[in-house]
Amino acid sequence: METYRTEEEQVEALKKWWDENGRSTIAAVVLALAAGFGWQGWQEHQRGQAEAASLLYEEMMQAVGQSAEGSQADTLKTTGERLKTDYPSSTYAQFAALHLARIAVVDGRLEDAEAELRWVLTKNPAAEVALLAELRLARVKAARGETQAALDILTAAEPGSFAAAYAEAEGDLYLDLGDTDKAIAAYERALGLAAASGGGASEALRLKLSSLTPVPARDLAAAAEQ
Repeated sequence: METYRTEEEQVEALKKWWDENGRSTIAAVVLALAAGFGWQGWQEHQRGQAEAASLLYEEMMQAVGQSAEGSQADTLKTTGERLKTDYPSSTYAQFAALHLARIAVVDGRLEDAEAELRWVLTKNPAAEVALLAELRLARVKAARGETQAALDILTAAEPGSFAAAYAEAEGDLYLDLGDTDKAIAAYERALGLAAASGGGASEALRLKLSSLTPVPARDLAAAAEQ
């Protein structure tokens, strides 16, 4: 679950970026539709849709912040499904699907988790939120015993800002396959990418790599003499 905690922070970062910048991207669509709908009416409609979706998403996040049992879990799932149904083209609906996938993983419903993640990928496969969905889809595939399929997802993607996370996931999968050399190479690549991005590598990643590359006894002896 450590991986998911880290990725939930990424979801929230994407959501913050969307709040600050994403809505400006509708300008191109406005130009195409203005002749048919009229500027003011269409703009008001879009603003209302975005605000309604945002309110529903905030309601869902309140449920996430509380107990994930009983009525709160029901509220979370119901609100998430409503976002997907009523505002399927909104980025908030994609965020909701990511949370629903996480819940499904926790509940052991891996098939449902995969369905949620694939739903995200049908909406805007070029968006950064889709990169996170692909990363999670690979992990779900691995959890279902489909390790090679998971690797295929990771290696075929253009991970962009998630390059370090993708490389670390590759390392995990190669380790599952018993290919230690490729696992080490992937972890080392993840460390380098994390350093290059300025974000720094997680302690978990460092521990994974150090467990596969123990210090030789002669080096330990030399260090002790210094």
